[in-house]
Amino acid sequence: MNYVKENKDISEKALISVIIPAHNGEDYVAEAIDSVLAQEYKNTEIIAINDGSTDATEDVVRSYAKVHYLYQPRQGASTARNSGIKISSGEFIAFLDADDIWTKNKLKIQMSQFLTNPELDMIFGHVEQFYSPELAESLEGKIHLAESSMPGYVPGTMLIKKTSFLKVGFFDDGYRIGEFIDWYMRAIDYGLKSFLTQEVVLKRRIHNANTGIRDRDFRKDYLRVLKASLDRRREREQKAGVPD
Repeated sequence: MNYVKENKDISEKALISVIIPAHNGEDYVAEAIDSVLAQEYKNTEIIAINDGSTDATEDVVRSYAKVHYLYQPRQGASTARNSGIKISSGEFIAFLDADDIWTKNKLKIQMSQFLTNPELDMIFGHVEQFYSPELAESLEGKIHLAESSMPGYVPGTMLIKKTSFLKVGFFDDGYRIGEFIDWYMRAIDYGLKSFLTQEVVLKRRIHNANTGIRDRDFRKDYLRVLKASLDRRREREQKAGVPD
């Protein structure tokens, strides 16, 4: 199914490619996949990328006949998502981390927004966090969860037109963390139109192996992302003749 009139006519049955990167996700990836299969919006393809797992992630994913399985040596979530995008067939792209869960009406809510506002490029939603049952008590005491949902400008809440994503380009695999912030800043610089729905569309699991906990040493990536954004802005201003 192709867009017509420069992507302004959106079919209510458009195919959505759901991309799930998974590294050692045997404990959670089934719940993630199940939350996609339980969506009220049914026209989806699920692509799970095994990012060099050393546990039973492959066995769990392959037990789902409806999931496209892809393996890559350990390269990180950015490369895994990019690999999934490259083989995707959908007119829309959505992302879900292997340890998180969608609410069952996530895609229906967002596709309804696209049908009402076809000029939009991407739609986000709210996030609720929850402690995973096995989370160490010592960490629970250090990690505060918001009492209510929060606006979620993260991969797991986003639904985006594939053509719009490709205008911005793929995720920068040079970042260990912060790659989505970098991509989102580039999308804003490019002029993509976004909308934030107030409904909760993602439940984010807090557990012992969250990237933010595991990769603390890579937090300097956030500074690199900010510098890259400022450099792009300065370059645009110079081209436009705006004085420093």
